Amino acid sequence: MLERYEVETFLTLAEELHFGRTAERLRVTTGRISHVVRKLERRIGAPLFERTSRVVRLTPIGARLADDLRPLVAGIEDAVQRAVDAGRGLAGELRVAYVGESTAPVLLRAVTLFGERHPDCVVHVHEAPLATTRSSLRDGSIDVLIASYPFDGMANGPALLHEARVLAVAANHPLAGAESVSLEVLGDHPVVQYPAVTSAAFKRDRTPDRTPAGRPVPRGPVGGSFSEMLALVAMGRGVLPVGEQTRHYHARPDLAYVPIHDAPPIRRGPVWLASNTTTRVREFVRAAVDANPAPAD
Repeated sequence: MLERYEVETFLTLAEELHFGRTAERLRVTTGRISHVVRKLERRIGAPLFERTSRVVRLTPIGARLADDLRPLVAGIEDAVQRAVDAGRGLAGELRVAYVGESTAPVLLRAVTLFGERHPDCVVHVHEAPLATTRSSLRDGSIDVLIASYPFDGMANGPALLHEARVLAVAANHPLAGAESVSLEVLGDHPVVQYPAVTSAAFKRDRTPDRTPAGRPVPRGPVGGSFSEMLALVAMGRGVLPVGEQTRHYHARPDLAYVPIHDAPPIRRGPVWLASNTTTRVREFVRAAVDANPAPAD
């Protein structure tokens, strides 16, 4: 069995790849770090790090050991934290939010289960405007957000909702009566664009610059909100790929929604700031997963 300090030393060095920074984080000397690593390597029977005067790198065996140990250590820490939480109770406040009406039921089921498990924690629920989701997570006014992936720059929990994609078009658009369309039609019509604050990864997923065959996609006007984007579609200014639930939550006589038969599903789930991974956040994400059966990929 490895001692706790040996595992901690190894994983910290595997992350930092620098003896000085590792020693500083663990508040020991670099000589102590070297001694622990040599002791581990003798026990393993093979080098775990390649060390030169300028570079520290994991060997293939070291990389495999790090990959195997990280989830085990995280599991132990989570188990201890759950025991502490059960003994003390989970109190305080948690601010959760959702983007789009289709995610609201997922969030509310999570809130209900979380409240049953942790009645001393007050949960505040909000709908987050599209333009302020990222800033609200960064400034702490929202702890957990149920939103669409990809949501780059944030911690992302398991997908809780999978939704087929459809193409929103004006009711009098030539595609309005089609049984289904391919993503290739995006090369034939201007596509309404998301606000400038939306992340680049999200825009590439929803409103790509090119079709699967490589044809350029004409850029339509930019909407300030999702409702404004749909209004631009209804006015004939462009088309917009959206989730199929949009047809239920935004049913309008001046819009039509056509299935996109070759598009991957939209995935939605919990999003939070990694540096704000508190016990409350972890427990809420766990409740969200338990309250919403995993969708099939």
